[in-house]
Amino acid sequence: MKIALLGYGKMGKTIEKIATERGHTIVLKVDKNDTTYDVSVADVAIDFSIPSAAVNNITNCFNAGTPIVSGTTGWLDSYDHIITLCKEKKGGFIYASNYSLGVNLFFELNRKLAKMMNPLEGYDITMEEIHHTEKLDAPSGTAITLAEGVIENTKNEAWVLDTNIVAQNTIPITAKRIEKVPGTHTVTYASEVDSIEIKHTAHNRNGFALGAVVAAEWINGKTGIFSMKDVLGL
Repeated sequence: MKIALLGYGKMGKTIEKIATERGHTIVLKVDKNDTTYDVSVADVAIDFSIPSAAVNNITNCFNAGTPIVSGTTGWLDSYDHIITLCKEKKGGFIYASNYSLGVNLFFELNRKLAKMMNPLEGYDITMEEIHHTEKLDAPSGTAITLAEGVIENTKNEAWVLDTNIVAQNTIPITAKRIEKVPGTHTVTYASEVDSIEIKHTAHNRNGFALGAVVAAEWINGKTGIFSMKDVLGL
């Protein structure tokens, strides 16, 4: 499979290594400052760029008829526009806030736990995410996905970032930036009598990169809008 890498930072280089090990060929590498390139040379594109470049990268892939796997976060104010454009162009698109196969199982566990906890009284829900100091957005896309999974299955209506004043039915998220931390996410249910906590800790970038390559293999030749739940058959 011929792969275009849109974004060639640390994640792009890790994806290149894993994709090559799996027998694929990298035919295009796009730096964050590149705005014109021919993505049609690739079977699939993988985007791990920056928020300001993501919409342009995704649009270029739709126009070229190249399925794209996007892992860039921080651009979701344009998500509805991108979904509409994908349908108009009959593109192939997967967006995930986190491509780690373990994290996507964690997402499902989080939804299941939220549903089980919903009938119980007296538990306050909090979340914490920790990432490296180079991460541009906060909270992380992964934390937002976790919060949305809780909101879908409980009485909670929204999440808030790093605040001491939390309205009722709102989930507070604490975002920390610590050097060389790939990503740690914790969801806690705490009451006066006990606490229940689920946690995912990434040890390196390889899990994110592997999941992105697996998603690219899955979407190759497909059109439509998909998620990692489709890729993993969840």
